[in-house]
Amino acid sequence: MKLKIIHTNDVHSNYENFARAATLIKELKDENTLILDGGDFADFKSIELQGTRGVAALELLQSTGYDALTIGNNEMFNGMDTLEHMATASPLPFISNNLLKKDGSDIQGLVKSVVLHKKDLRILVTGSSPDLDVFNDGLGIRVSDYAAMTKQEIENHAGMYDICILLSHVGTAADEELARMIPEIDVVISAHDHQLYAEAKFVNGTIMNSAGNYAEHIGVVELEVKNGKVELVRSATYLTKDTEMDSVVMDILKDNKAKALASLGKPLYDLPEPLWHDVIEENPLTNLIADGLRDMMQCHIGLINSGIANAGLFHNISRQKLIEICPSPLNPTSFEVQGKQLKKAFTQSLDAQACLSDGRGPGFRGKFVGRLHISGATVIHDGNHVLDILIDDESIKDERWYKVASSDYLQRGSGYPDLADNRNQVYMAEEIKDVIQLYANKPPFIEQAYKMRSERQVKHSGLSSPFS
Repeated sequence: MKLKIIHTNDVHSNYENFARAATLIKELKDENTLILDGGDFADFKSIELQGTRGVAALELLQSTGYDALTIGNNEMFNGMDTLEHMATASPLPFISNNLLKKDGSDIQGLVKSVVLHKKDLRILVTGSSPDLDVFNDGLGIRVSDYAAMTKQEIENHAGMYDICILLSHVGTAADEELARMIPEIDVVISAHDHQLYAEAKFVNGTIMNSAGNYAEHIGVVELEVKNGKVELVRSATYLTKDTEMDSVVMDILKDNKAKALASLGKPLYDLPEPLWHDVIEENPLTNLIADGLRDMMQCHIGLINSGIANAGLFHNISRQKLIEICPSPLNPTSFEVQGKQLKKAFTQSLDAQACLSDGRGPGFRGKFVGRLHISGATVIHDGNHVLDILIDDESIKDERWYKVASSDYLQRGSGYPDLADNRNQVYMAEEIKDVIQLYANKPPFIEQAYKMRSERQVKHSGLSSPFS
């Protein structure tokens, strides 16, 4: 019997692209087609998802005819309550064979695998989620070894299927290793590292494919399953950009955006003073975030890049506005870093081109890296180099370790590589947008945010004149 698999992965809520992908999927599918997603379909940068607790994503998948998806890291990022809400409400299986709650109990609505049928063909579909290491605790999850759990699911379903498909959100390199370990897997749909295969490839007899990211492509794998053998007939990757958007998908997005705006657009409170924002220059919104992080995590220094925000805050604060200006699901993070690394990072930050460079990195949903902002210290510079960093009027020491409250983006060295040389990391489950929401409602922090923390010294005729 012939089986066609159409698949996507790492869509990351790029739903206009997905509307094009949906048109292609509907054109290509037939009665012997499975439509699968490898995870990170639901990225909560999306207003439509934030305002519907992810239900908008379910409607998009259902309208396009998907049969199953696995849980990627982004499906977890809005918290366990949202994940369970989505999984229990989903008309299609949410699959993860290695994901549990932190206490070891099952996540409501999730299944470890499912046996689907196309005519007389029995198809075992299982899926694996990524281990987020130090972030697991904050997200309320426990992640088991995905290789062991995949093997266990195959053994538990022995004699109950004709073909085994793994939806894997752990990365293509790990999947290749797994294919060598478990030859019973017939097909792996890979995700997480955004790899685009021009066509499917074989590893130890296992057929593997990955369709890039952002719904810019869809993958197609056509198989012949006969006498216990699975043969690859054809594979292809289709570009979506020149395809018309599916009207059903666009209507779903429109309806759910209206629902989301009604829910998220309600004012939380009024700002006593506007918090303007700039990518290159020091500004009160980013100062507020640095101050809030330092207070929240009780550190020597607060440190954040202005690229974390897209715009300033004025007048009414709503959850919608916070999502719009700070869409990145980045977490408050403390770590220790030496004074010399702080000086190097702030020297880099004096370069406008460095501030305007592409901020792309794990979890980052902005555009530019942005200027570094500090709390609890003053940065003295000459416009090109940092001359000193003062804490309580005392110069920081190059070799001393300072406890910094920041984000996991900067902790990884994204944007400012010198900060990656750190130790003793601690992560919180909240997001940076939550820091803004909390501290923008505290007048003393608003007032403090307007106090500039960088001081430029220009030497002229033997005199030094400071200005911000």
